[in-house]
Amino acid sequence: MSLSLEEVEHIAKLARLTLTDEEKALYREQLSAILDHFTELEKVDTDHIPPLSSVLAAQTGLRVDKAHQELDTATLLSNAPQAEDDQFRVPPVKGAGA
Repeated sequence: MSLSLEEVEHIAKLARLTLTDEEKALYREQLSAILDHFTELEKVDTDHIPPLSSVLAAQTGLRVDKAHQELDTATLLSNAPQAEDDQFRVPPVKGAGA
């Protein structure tokens, strides 16, 4: 499939590119070659191949969900830079509208 120079100019305009005449000719040639490759791919019979969400083997990185002994409040707060009334103390966060 060969692109016209007008089509290359339109694509360049959509991409907000300013191209020289030499670049337009080069990109016309390169983009046409890319489209030719897609035309070849369209000819491949894929009717017997099931759709895939990924070409990689399905692997889950999830661990088994096991219940663990709960930590008491004193242990949880022992490494906190600041704690107050059995809670973490953090500096105030000011929003954009404040």
